[in-house]
Amino acid sequence: MRALILSGAGRYADPWHPFAETSDRLAAILRAEGLDVEVSGDVDERMAALANPDGAPDLLVVNIGDPARAGDVAPEAEARGREGLLAHLGRGASLLASHVSATSLRGIPEWEQILGAIWVRGTSFHPDYGRARIRVHPDRHSIVSGLADFEVDDERYTDLRVAPGVLPLASHEHAGREHPLIWTRRYGPARIVYDALGHDAASYDSATHREILARAVRWLTRADR
Repeated sequence: MRALILSGAGRYADPWHPFAETSDRLAAILRAEGLDVEVSGDVDERMAALANPDGAPDLLVVNIGDPARAGDVAPEAEARGREGLLAHLGRGASLLASHVSATSLRGIPEWEQILGAIWVRGTSFHPDYGRARIRVHPDRHSIVSGLADFEVDDERYTDLRVAPGVLPLASHEHAGREHPLIWTRRYGPARIVYDALGHDAASYDSATHREILARAVRWLTRADR
């Protein structure tokens, strides 16, 4: 099984997220699950290339920032990326999206439906980075079965625009309300996992967070059967 991690670089980088570090930690989890992993910062070209099934990855991991925040809009590249992404998912290949990727790919109108949520400027936010208590819902999926609540140093995304029907596997509480952080999803024949955690490498120091991601990889690659 092959995995491609698209890592924030070039116009997909930002000043707040150490993408090289977090992509390296994600790659380690994938390799431990037996996947052949490639990490690429050439986001536009590699996403467009997904339109060709020859040599395409079984699992796409998206760990990128939002170029539109800096006014860097490239309609032609985004149209080619959209074609590649939809082809990848249409073949039934899988997607794992991490953290700030929910703010990105604004030129792909299906991105919100694919992920099941999107960051809305002026509405979505996160409490200050720091130690956070994450609630796990172990009765909802094999990915979290038998796992307990855990603590992690991270950002907790809050007030995302979440699609009806999203059932969080992990969440956090803020201002008396529950906010989803990790969930599974189907988009046509494709399997999707979104993980709103993962601001920096410290997020992956949590053994429970790493275990959830390892199990997510097994589910995404159908290795949990």
